[in-house]
Amino acid sequence: MLNAGLSDKTIFFLKNLIKGLLWLFVLLSLYLLIRNFGFFNFEKLLEPVFQNTYLIFTVYILSELFFGIIPPELFMLWALRTDNAVDYALLITVFAVLSYAAGFVGFLFGRYLNTTIFFRYLRKRFLKKYQQMLFKYGAFLILVAALTPIPYSAVSMLVGSFRYPMKNYLFWALSRFIRFAIYAVIIWHANLV
Repeated sequence: MLNAGLSDKTIFFLKNLIKGLLWLFVLLSLYLLIRNFGFFNFEKLLEPVFQNTYLIFTVYILSELFFGIIPPELFMLWALRTDNAVDYALLITVFAVLSYAAGFVGFLFGRYLNTTIFFRYLRKRFLKKYQQMLFKYGAFLILVAALTPIPYSAVSMLVGSFRYPMKNYLFWALSRFIRFAIYAVIIWHANLV
């Protein structure tokens, strides 16, 4: 009965948004439990990795290029290493710009390499589910992927392969910055607890 007046697109968006917020809640809960009551100091354990900023950004870029293998929220948690809100905001902005750029690279990959054997393999093996969503929801899928846990880069690649207008893609993909801003604020404030 709850969805009586809602369109399929709205329901699709809300379901994925709730999944994303639940994931964020679980991740933050684990982070805070380990930080405050943990039996081990995960920061000390991972110190060699955490100190290597180039490694962190390399892993992040590769993850964003390859279907978001590692959720960006984990990198946002890493950015908490700074106690300065301005530095944290700058790091989150860099992560958001890199994510937006990785999506655009995926879009271009799909647009110009969609006839290659490799892309056909990707479409058949990894993108089939999202292709069905694209057929059902159209370009609205760009917005949903940018704001929710649906793999943004994969959707970008698929949208590019269908020759979606680049200007429109770049506009709708800007909503990726909204997700990063909202999640960053939530993570920052949860860390103050």
